[in-house]
Amino acid sequence: MKITNRIKKLLLAAAVIAVPLSAKVNEDVVVPYVAFPIKMGKGFDVVQAQCLTCHSFGYMINQGPQSKAFWKEKVEKMIVHFKADMITEKDAEIITDYFFEQYGNGQLK
Repeated sequence: MKITNRIKKLLLAAAVIAVPLSAKVNEDVVVPYVAFPIKMGKGFDVVQAQCLTCHSFGYMINQGPQSKAFWKEKVEKMIVHFKADMITEKDAEIITDYFFEQYGNGQLK
């Protein structure tokens, strides 16, 4: 029986995928826990409802202290480029204000 090149490629791909799946670790794997300081404040409920659906809090605050323009741009990027169109204009303003007040650098621009 002749095996075609296409079948050979499929078998090779299946083998390449299957090999790592059969790897075993003989010791416990410990995933580090990182606690992020969440600052409660006006607007946190909106941040929790709109942002934490997709992001960990660490991802958001690891941006470092930034200007209000920076936070506004990030929120707009989520709406425009990442299609977070469930965020209303009012919510976008609340989210921007929350991050600027809690994690801002005091600069408007």
